[in-house]
Amino acid sequence: MQADAPDGPSASVLTLVRGRADRLRNLMSGLARQSVRPRELVIAWMQPDRTLDLPDPGCPVRHRHVEGEPMPLAAARNRAAEAATGDLLVFLDVDCIPSPSLVAAYRRAAAQAEGLFLGEVLYLPPGLEPGTAADDAALARLGRTHPARAPVPPEGLRPEPDPGQLWGLSFALPSRRWHAVGGMDETYVGYGGEETDLAARLAASGLPTFWVGGARAYHQHHPVHVPPLQHFDAILANATRFRGTHGRWCMTYWLGQFRTAGLIAWDDDARAIRVLRRPDASEVAAALRPDALFS
Repeated sequence: MQADAPDGPSASVLTLVRGRADRLRNLMSGLARQSVRPRELVIAWMQPDRTLDLPDPGCPVRHRHVEGEPMPLAAARNRAAEAATGDLLVFLDVDCIPSPSLVAAYRRAAAQAEGLFLGEVLYLPPGLEPGTAADDAALARLGRTHPARAPVPPEGLRPEPDPGQLWGLSFALPSRRWHAVGGMDETYVGYGGEETDLAARLAASGLPTFWVGGARAYHQHHPVHVPPLQHFDAILANATRFRGTHGRWCMTYWLGQFRTAGLIAWDDDARAIRVLRRPDASEVAAALRPDALFS
């Protein structure tokens, strides 16, 4: 493994954790296999105690605890960014295993342009064999592209005209641009919308968006709800907040699913969402898809 080159931007990898200690261990082991190591890993713990007996990621580790609601996603990213010392912030979801070239690819992108950088994420099936998480060739063979994603170039940069393509699984940007827009808006509470709001504010500041070849990560499977009824109230509140700020709706795919289920009255031209009824516990349970690859 090679250290950060002195003439390139130093990279801090940031992740958020609530449970999923096995996933975090796989992420950290993936960092230990990087062709170019990051300056540090910053872990924002959305739980009272941090996990012990973690593997060596091949770089220093900083820990931050984030109090408040069960899933303070925006606040946790802000606390991690405040603790980071790198020139480039690389946000990696705890469910993701970085390919060996991820840090190097993001650093190379940041040396070529200033932007919001999006990495490719491939989705892994359930029930991986023991040892597969540490087998990069097996991960590449098993990973599947999300059907809503356009192909990512094998190398180099590709401009993306829609900053809303930002998903929080894997992205990077210069630390100074993050801090210039104030990071994530912590008034987005719970799940949904905070990433799209960040992308919109970064675009308004003049920061372009790029897809980055080689910055691949592998998403470790977990059951998903289709639609995400367990986040019903948070999605409605955050979508409404986004529209109030930006004059348009976000999370329209999920809002459309809620409308189809007869839960809300809404369309793209609506000024507000009208709740017809909330999902009951049996509907939330029925939406769980244990084997679905994509949400």
